[in-house]
Formats: sequence, structure tokens, C-alpha cells
Amino acid sequence: MSFELIQEIPSPSEIFELLPLSEAGKKIKAERDRIIKDVFEGRDDRFILIIGPCSADNEIAVIDYVSRLSKIQKEVEDKIIIIPRIYTNKPRTTGEGYKGMLHQPDANKKANMVEGIKAIRKLHIRAIEETGLSCADEMLYPENYAYLEDVLSYVAIGARSVENQQHRLVISGLEIPSGMKNPTSGDITVMLNSIQAAQAGHTFIYRNWAVKTSGNTLTHAILRGSVDQHGRNFPNYHYEDIKRLIKMYQKRDFHNPGIIIDLNHANSNKCFSEQPRIAREVVRNRHYDADMKKYVKGLMIESYIEEGNQPVDGGVYGKSITDGCLGWPMSEALIREIAKKL
Repeated sequence: MSFELIQEIPSPSEIFELLPLSEAGKKIKAERDRIIKDVFEGRDDRFILIIGPCSADNEIAVIDYVSRLSKIQKEVEDKIIIIPRIYTNKPRTTGEGYKGMLHQPDANKKANMVEGIKAIRKLHIRAIEETGLSCADEMLYPENYAYLEDVLSYVAIGARSVENQQHRLVISGLEIPSGMKNPTSGDITVMLNSIQAAQAGHTFIYRNWAVKTSGNTLTHAILRGSVDQHGRNFPNYHYEDIKRLIKMYQKRDFHNPGIIIDLNHANSNKCFSEQPRIAREVVRNRHYDADMKKYVKGLMIESYIEEGNQPVDGGVYGKSITDGCLGWPMSEALIREIAKKL
């Protein structure tokens, strides 16, 4: 074996002591959790928008962006619940490229995992305490969830992680909504199996402990399109795709079956500017069918301050350094349009 020990990672309790969430922040987070849970359990019919940068890369720009969401949330709160995306780890298909703030708190410097853990916790705390919005993150590394367990209101499992046993088991111990994406192959059965596993209780090893979970009844589906063996993208957000998933859902004894539609990735053929068109189709289709309106709980949107993307050293404030995103003017207009059409 060839592992070079670089840094000893502090325990979650040490990080919590260093960077605590305030009592005011705890109250905001608890109330947000209650509201979001009510949507997935069918007690609240508001629509969810999980919206934000493809990956968080700059604390100042991300807080600026979330502050803008906070202002528009007040305008549309009777129709929409906004959950900002603060994705602090970035899966890389080949292992190359920027892996997120957890790895590199400064995107232009080398990896520093200890400072990265501090940076992502500080970022999520600032979002809650300064904007009043608790946020979503992707669970790329299941053991690292412990550093953010008191600040997240939503967790997503990516297309490359959804078949992983550890991800499924750790989600089974969470008490917040957790979305399982379909794998890149598009196999819906894989996603449904993952939901079923996460909704059940398990005993397993987690952070050097044998732990027991009772199951996460808020686990649900995220449709993100698929890629075939030739690298071609195929969407799965159309009416027929969603109806097919609903029928498959109804054959299983799931708690709180729900669907989130990811507007980007393979659904948009990796063309971020297609997201508003797809959003309009999904919202329109919810009016056609009672089951569609019941099951489709919201959308996932990639959006930032500036439109498009740039190289890691591009230097444009508020512009993605990973996948392309909608800019703020188009995002703001889209949120208002969705609220009006709901």
C-alpha cells in the first residue's frame, strides 16, 4: 500500500465547537425543516426550487447569490419554497478538475481538507444566519455529512453514487428530504431500489461505530436524464417519462413518493440555457394530471450570478467554474414566471 499521511482530520465535535451554529440559526433551520418536510409529506402544496451554482467556489459570491434568493423568496413564498444549492463537493468523472470547496477552499490553491471542512461549514452557517435560508448539498462522501448534519435541509445523491451501498445506508439515518438521482445509464429501477433501501432501517459501520438507523421516509426520486454507450444525452422529464415513473412508484410500498426534476445535465443536453424551457413544460404538465401534480414536488436548477462558466482561473465574480449556469437576471425572471404559472 502507498498512502502518504498528510493531515489528521478533526472530529465533527471539534469542528462544531470551533464553528457553532447560533441559537437563532438553529431556530431558522428547524422551521425550514418543518416546512420542507410538510411538502414531501403532502401537507403543503407549495412547489420546491432547489437552485444555485453547479458548485460553490467562492464564499462571498455564494452568499451574495443566496441573499438574492432570500429576497425573491419573500415575493413568492405563497407558491414556492426555495432551497439554495450550496454544493461543496464536486464529483469528477475522470478524477481530474476542481473537486469543490471541501478539497480546495481556494480554487486556485492546492487541496487542504482541514481548511476545506471549516470553509464549507462556515459557508452553510452564513447562509442560514445571514439570509434565513437553510440549504442543500450533495453527499459525495457519506462520512463527511457529520460535519454538516445540523445545517443542511436537503441532501442529494448523485447519479454516480446512487448505487453505492454506503450512500444508501447513511441516507437511511437522516431526518431531512434526500433525493436519489437516476444513474447516468438512466435505469429507473436502480434509483427506486436506492430509495427503497434508504427508506428502510439498517445496522452498519459509520465513522468507527456500529450504528442502527430507522429509515428515512423522505427519500425520493430526482430525474436527471441519461447517457447511452455512445455518450448521447437522453431526457427523462417529459410527461410520458414522469407518468412511467409514477406507475413504477405505485407498485412499491414507499412512504411519501415524490419526484424532483433536474433541469440541467442530460435533461438539457448539458445546455444550461434550456432550463427555463424545460421548467415551463414540467409546470404545464402538472396541470394535466392529478397524479402528476401530487408526485412532482419541484425542480432542480443550476444558476449563479453570471451566465455560463469559465476556467478555474477565469476571475469573473459569480460565474461557475464547473458546469454552465443561468445568470441571475434569467434566474430571477424564471422564479417569478414559475410562481405565476403554478
